[in-house]
Amino acid sequence: MPVQQDSPLIVFARAPVPGQVKTRLVPLLGAEGAAALHVRLAKHALGTARKASFAQTELHCAPDAEDPFFRFCAGHYKVAIRPQAEGDLGARMHAAFERALVTCPRALLIGSDCPALTARHLRHADQALRDGADAVLVPCEDGGYALIGLARADRRLFEDIAWGGETVMAETRRRLAALGWQWRELETLWDVDRPEDYQRLLASGLLDVRREEP
Repeated sequence: MPVQQDSPLIVFARAPVPGQVKTRLVPLLGAEGAAALHVRLAKHALGTARKASFAQTELHCAPDAEDPFFRFCAGHYKVAIRPQAEGDLGARMHAAFERALVTCPRALLIGSDCPALTARHLRHADQALRDGADAVLVPCEDGGYALIGLARADRRLFEDIAWGGETVMAETRRRLAALGWQWRELETLWDVDRPEDYQRLLASGLLDVRREEP
């Protein structure tokens, strides 16, 4: 296959099924409200991706790509939609990178939970890989990460990690060191998972939850 020089940007998102997304916010917002917030955050992430002007953006969907929301995103944001692979989050991320790196020298992957992530962060992460880093990450205050970019794929970076826990970033650093890879970390950001995160989101002005996101 011909090698493309541009980095693809992969966005992971789940179908906005009430009771199955943003579950830690259900006691505060209700199942429908939490699902609506998930939609807003996913749209915000795709809007940020559009501002970063990557030549190729893909929305990787779970549990499949059949939800009407994903079809809306494909048309509105002009992104390719693909189903995520089987397995836990690590297996799905590894599969996405493995596929992307067949034809591209680098790839970036983000979720939809970090409205503080900007187009500038995306461009800086891409540049870190272009400058020779094997990996680049944007850590989160809760111990995870909001972005990972790779110039090579290795499943050992993703296996047996307690996803959603506070040790994800620390364990990933240990894996990167064990692999002997060079990596860059950008500034630490925060994501929206818990009621206190929602209150921070309201205060931040990053996302006006009272107005529909384009």
